[in-house]
Amino acid sequence: MNKDDLVSYVAEETGTFKKDIKGIVDAVLAGIERGLVVDGKVTLRRFGNFVIKQRASRKARNPQTGETVYVPAKSVPIFKPSENLKEVVK
Repeated sequence: MNKDDLVSYVAEETGTFKKDIKGIVDAVLAGIERGLVVDGKVTLRRFGNFVIKQRASRKARNPQTGETVYVPAKSVPIFKPSENLKEVVK
């Protein structure tokens, strides 16, 4: 399911116009992004947590040349599903 499919599904389930639902979905996704930037974590009960994980710098190997390269430290978003979501998907 992609974003358009999600918008179509929610519009059908709620009987609302797709245009309105697209704005709501965009706002929810923007809220998750903002929560990660500001707080570093977004918790959606019975669904899961979006968190920022810090990856340390490391040395890696370029598979084409075999040359060792330096990969700098960075922050990456991670999703941790809730037990409820794990059970539903199971």
